[in-house]
Amino acid sequence: MKIFKKIMMPAAVVVVSAVFAPEIFAQRITAEEVESKSKDEFIDGLLGRMTVDEKIGQLNLPSYGNVKPDAKKSDIAGRITRGEVGGIFNIFGVDDIRALQEVAVEESRLGIPIIIGADICQGYKTTFPVPLALSCSWKPENIEEVARISAREVSTDGVCWTYSPMVDISRDARWGRVKEGAGEDPYLGSLMAAAWVRGYQSDDLSADTTIMACVKHFALYGASESGRDYNPVDMSRVTAMNYYMQPYKAAVDAGVGSVMTSFNEFESVPATGNSWLLRDILREEWGFEGFVVSDYTAIKEMVSHGVGNQDEVSLQAFKAGVDMDMIADFYDGSLKRLLDEGKISEKELDAACRRMLVAKYDLGLFHNPYRYCNPERGEKELRSAANLAASRRIAAESYVLLKNDGDLLPLDGVKKVAVVGPLADSRANMCGSWAKDAVTGEYNGLVENLRKALGAGVEVVYARGCNLVDDEKYEYNFTSREINKRGDGKELLAEALKVVNGADVIIAAMGEAEAMSGEGASRAILEMPDCQKTLMDALDATGIPVAMVLFTGRPLALERQAAQADAVLNVWMGGSEAGAAIADVLTGKVNPSAKLTMSFPRVTGQCPIYYNHKNTGRPMAPEAWYTRYVSNYIDVPNEPLYPFGYGLSYTEYEYGQVNLSSDEMTADGTIEASVVVTNAGQRDGEEIVQLYLRDMVRSVTPPVMELKDYKRIALKAGESRTVTFNIDVNDLKFFNSVLDYVAEPGEFTVMIGGNSLDVESAKFVLK
Repeated sequence: MKIFKKIMMPAAVVVVSAVFAPEIFAQRITAEEVESKSKDEFIDGLLGRMTVDEKIGQLNLPSYGNVKPDAKKSDIAGRITRGEVGGIFNIFGVDDIRALQEVAVEESRLGIPIIIGADICQGYKTTFPVPLALSCSWKPENIEEVARISAREVSTDGVCWTYSPMVDISRDARWGRVKEGAGEDPYLGSLMAAAWVRGYQSDDLSADTTIMACVKHFALYGASESGRDYNPVDMSRVTAMNYYMQPYKAAVDAGVGSVMTSFNEFESVPATGNSWLLRDILREEWGFEGFVVSDYTAIKEMVSHGVGNQDEVSLQAFKAGVDMDMIADFYDGSLKRLLDEGKISEKELDAACRRMLVAKYDLGLFHNPYRYCNPERGEKELRSAANLAASRRIAAESYVLLKNDGDLLPLDGVKKVAVVGPLADSRANMCGSWAKDAVTGEYNGLVENLRKALGAGVEVVYARGCNLVDDEKYEYNFTSREINKRGDGKELLAEALKVVNGADVIIAAMGEAEAMSGEGASRAILEMPDCQKTLMDALDATGIPVAMVLFTGRPLALERQAAQADAVLNVWMGGSEAGAAIADVLTGKVNPSAKLTMSFPRVTGQCPIYYNHKNTGRPMAPEAWYTRYVSNYIDVPNEPLYPFGYGLSYTEYEYGQVNLSSDEMTADGTIEASVVVTNAGQRDGEEIVQLYLRDMVRSVTPPVMELKDYKRIALKAGESRTVTFNIDVNDLKFFNSVLDYVAEPGEFTVMIGGNSLDVESAKFVLK
């Protein structure tokens, strides 16, 4: 490892300190100390010469405030000099970051570097689809590549720690943050969680091209009541362990360096002060050894939860296991007083401080505190041709074809294409709400890319057609970079109807602005805005075939609009190369293969809706629509509009019967389940073959099905292949009523198919 050799204190200052205050700077970290000692020896020695105030300072993660025009003269620089800061939250700009790091290393008493964290959730300068979209590829390797590119880019600009991945299981599309996760399934979510961690951290966290991951939000944040952000979570521990906790554990098992607490309460205790979550499960059961950071002001918000004053909630969070206080400054104001009162011990303070120092050591900051400030490498990495090509490919692999009547797509043999809709040429709304440093001015929109893809022989015309929303109060409730570019609704519609005249096909670009989903963007009504519905009604009335391109950060309730459209392509929010990737799919350069990882409701009232639900004591009979006194609605079917695992292709796949190698399995044995899959269409393609299991009888009520494995296969037109899955006892285990992880003897149903509602099945017995 390269050792940072720079003398860490100007000679003149050293002389002055030696004369007037020898204790102040004599114990500063030296390069020789870092190089000659083991990690434990180095950190033990550093802890031994830190004051209580300096130890508490390492647990403080404030915002940077105003660092212009001179970061070294800013308020935060003064706090760093006094040893009051362990890291800085969401600061960007390599020059300012380096300046503040110089203050930490060269002007604070011990010269301890600061850790720089930021929300890098779907790329940096090169942006990628929102994580929910990425999960729909069912390709963990894509997510690992996104994280790897994100780390390589942002690590040139001073950032060494990301508040990602978000792995909260999300069953309710009303919750705006569903876009940040991998949907409703714990098995698939676990694969994606581990992939994010591998991509960010690689196998060498000290490399200057890797960054530390922070899995969030621990725990259960995605189950907020009514889908309203920050709301309480009310569920049993059995439900939590069986359906929500696995992705967090997968991240821990993958070696994630840090964990972020969540805003919600669980069992009437705020998660940020919940000892069962943070100590019993995270530390003791899972063996997590990294550091825990609160979410933004989450410790302070415990006061609003009603569990205590500043000192009381700081004590509760600290005792529960929160090492670092993000933004609130509650630790800075309370921990020393709590120590003086004997409510916490210096041993406990040392343990928390040690975890912060270990993280900095593992990141290589003690060896070279400026290792992540590398604008020269940034010139090669940021928005490189290779990174943009990856963004385009990965985006196209995330798009889900939901409908394609009459094989309207891919576009072929057309002479005039009309692109209509408020999102048809919107660059700013393509990337998503966490693409904070996206260079949207360099994006290419859908219209431009479609013209290029179709060539000079096809006329591509464009009209906006309507505003994104037509309710000014609703519009005022959120902010978007293009939301206020309003026009007269009647004039926009008239223009669109004029433009589509004579078109062979209409591409209707509809859906959400980037700020309509994400944090603080819960929605009680998941339908399209009324003005977009009006536009779809008008386009449908023309009789011209309509392909709806759906931009969204969440599943929407669009049963009427989906019925009006001949084709529906869900493109989510696709990042830097969304326009090019959409054109690739619309024109057939890419055959879509993505599958939904979150169910689309027919109406908002079905939410939360998810595939792995319980059966109830009065289940709906198969193929029935409505029966009195069973578990159903009187006005809509139980089933979603589009189920988990669903997604079409430009070809068709047929499944044969499920064959089992045996109808019995022992606890130490395995069973093979196989099925023949045939590409019955005219195009080559890829299919995601999904394996589900159902435990027919067990000591706690089972779900109707659970995803246990899947395989992505490439089939040429007309080709058939036998796909085989191995099932062992680990696939049959669950948490029982006392939270033991067990498999119980009995009958199981094996289901294999192309989505959760279209499967072939067979049965076996576990002896």
